[in-house]
Amino acid sequence: MIINGKEIASKIQEALINEVKQLKEKLITPSLTLVQVGEEKASLSYARSIAKEAEILGVYLEHYKMPYETTEEELLLTIKKLNERRDINGIVIELPLPQGINKNLALEAISPEKDVDGFHPINMGRLLEGTAKFVPATAQSVLEAIKSVNPYIEGKNAVIIGRSNIVGKPTALLLLQENATVTICHSRTKNLQSISQTADILVVSTGRPHMIDKSYIKRGAIVIDVGITKINGKIIGDVDFDDVKDVAGWITPVPGGIGILTTLMLFKNTIKAAKIQNRISF
Repeated sequence: MIINGKEIASKIQEALINEVKQLKEKLITPSLTLVQVGEEKASLSYARSIAKEAEILGVYLEHYKMPYETTEEELLLTIKKLNERRDINGIVIELPLPQGINKNLALEAISPEKDVDGFHPINMGRLLEGTAKFVPATAQSVLEAIKSVNPYIEGKNAVIIGRSNIVGKPTALLLLQENATVTICHSRTKNLQSISQTADILVVSTGRPHMIDKSYIKRGAIVIDVGITKINGKIIGDVDFDDVKDVAGWITPVPGGIGILTTLMLFKNTIKAAKIQNRISF
């Protein structure tokens, strides 16, 4: 069966709209600043999707467009100024950054209390401890998709293919917090197919289109495809959907699965940041 990202997103969106309304009744408008350096095509598309969602939710958005020639020092100074502004709850730096700017330095310059992407080392450390305020949006989206069809993750075998800091590692930590038994696989993993076949929950984030076919799937498994690759104008995932769908118990499509949830999770973090900074319980 198909895990419908649009249906999940609609419910989350409705809940977030209500949260924003309640905050505005307290004269608090959640605010997000998007910092973009250069005119990279993917960044422009991402900025448009953020702007559209901000308008729907009622979140105030500032979009800082900095020229491609921006120096690392100039970017760090901009981040410092945004950190100091009390009217800004969340800061997001669009990646990739131009050559000559250290991505890690830029991400670490964001105040952990405004790091709604959840990439700051302090927030990553809190995630490891199980005390994270902000969790990377894609990892949150994966957990939401899984729980939408099976809220009982405890004791399940979860296999994650891909070990990135954005998806694989934080997703593994979230599933561990749900008491799943988690295995992380990667490009150097031996016997990947046989390990994958043990998964009650399989999360795939490799960037390799249609890498996973039905030979990797345990019958009845929940299969979450995080991969997005554009080939000849068509967006496809890491899982061969047509080959796998009759073996999996549940599967996310691409597009229409995880991607549609990720932007909402970013705003969920932003609204949470507004509550924390204004000392509002939730």
